[in-house]
Amino acid sequence: MIWIEIGLYLLNALIAITIALFERRDIAAAWAWMLVMFLLPGVGLLAYMFLGRKLSSNQIFDIRAQQNLGVSEMARYQKESSANHIQLESPMETELVNLFLNTDDAILTHQNEVMLLNDGKRKFKQLFRDLKHARYNINIEYFTIYNDDLGQQLRDILVQKAKAGVRIKVMYDLFGSKGSKTAMFKELIENGGEVIPFMRPRFSYLNFRINFRNHRKIVVIDGSIGYIGGFNVGDQYVGQNSRFGYWRDTHLRITGSAVLQLQSRFFMDWNASNKKNTERIDISYFPQNEVHGNVPIQIVSSGPESEIQKIKQGYIKMIAAAQSSIKIETPYFIPDDALMEILLIAIKTGVHVTLVIPNQPDHFFVYRATEYYAQQLVAAGANVYMYQKGFMHVKTIIVDEKVVSVGSANLDIRSFKLNFEANAFIYNQQIAQQVGQDIKQDINDSELLTEHYFKNQSNWTKIKQQFSRLLSPIL
Repeated sequence: MIWIEIGLYLLNALIAITIALFERRDIAAAWAWMLVMFLLPGVGLLAYMFLGRKLSSNQIFDIRAQQNLGVSEMARYQKESSANHIQLESPMETELVNLFLNTDDAILTHQNEVMLLNDGKRKFKQLFRDLKHARYNINIEYFTIYNDDLGQQLRDILVQKAKAGVRIKVMYDLFGSKGSKTAMFKELIENGGEVIPFMRPRFSYLNFRINFRNHRKIVVIDGSIGYIGGFNVGDQYVGQNSRFGYWRDTHLRITGSAVLQLQSRFFMDWNASNKKNTERIDISYFPQNEVHGNVPIQIVSSGPESEIQKIKQGYIKMIAAAQSSIKIETPYFIPDDALMEILLIAIKTGVHVTLVIPNQPDHFFVYRATEYYAQQLVAAGANVYMYQKGFMHVKTIIVDEKVVSVGSANLDIRSFKLNFEANAFIYNQQIAQQVGQDIKQDINDSELLTEHYFKNQSNWTKIKQQFSRLLSPIL
């Protein structure tokens, strides 16, 4: 019996080493997965099959989808004319725009207006108002749509609009939404609405893509109003959850040219999930822009279909160029070595770095790993705050009160490498200052963490932080 156990353990070890060496390019992730498989023989291997594998070549869709929507052609034109036409207030802004043009075909649009929505009740009140006024089409893409009071309010509005002849498409993530939403949206589907999961697995109960989650939160109404940010759909996001209490997040309501980029992002994801990559989308989804705002915006996407971690590269560029201040809010702070190093360099060169994180976990290992990395920043001289009013879920970074990023991407390895994310990068001092005022209020609702705070933590807490840090490449 003991020889059988030894044989199985050696087989598990051989498989672990083979997988780590031949399937993974990231050394840190390879070591983390080997640790899991050695500590949990059998179970660790099963976990890897569902959580550790890369996307296969036939799941990589962005290039085909962008060509079908004409995104690549528009980006190519802007690249060719960028030397003459892209002139923003600082070299850092111009360089950041060019970075995203070259890595993501992210087109810079100028004629935009932006409304900041920093409260769930306010966000959904505004969203529901806009949905009720929709005339032609509604496209919705969320990581999480729960079948609770708020989710049912959304569904009922969509049913009413479908009955009135509005074309409706809803896409959700199977993992984030806790399974299929077909039953929830049955009446909507019966009235002509389309509802699909993102990248539906071939076998309903055997999803080897579960680790690649569509974390984007996008709504486009009539091609003229767009939403992007951090709020999902559910009661907890409007504070109706006893565990989390008040839910602090940020969403953007955008009107102007950038809405068409949100529309393009939606249809690229829709085509990939609906297996219609060869179809061009009805031009009526892309109406002429009639807004004459003055806010420059790029919609930037990243995901596991690309080896380039586009949003992370943007963060690194922003941090490296900072001259006076960097302000970050994120629920999960698990930077890789490159991002952590650039933050530490910024601190040591005199840049004022502020980080706001939650004071309670919604994922145990992620929370302890966040504590570990926050301690490193505190030791280096950053101001790190724990939000006390409720749960901090904002995903924002501001540099020098000039450039701000708001979207779905956290400052963690999962968002950079495994999730499908979308952020708005805004090159406007007024908007950056408005977001900065929100952060200032959050700091007033937070506790400043000190080196004394971390030194007084129990040894058991420190062990949990260290162990979680070892797992950080695969969290």
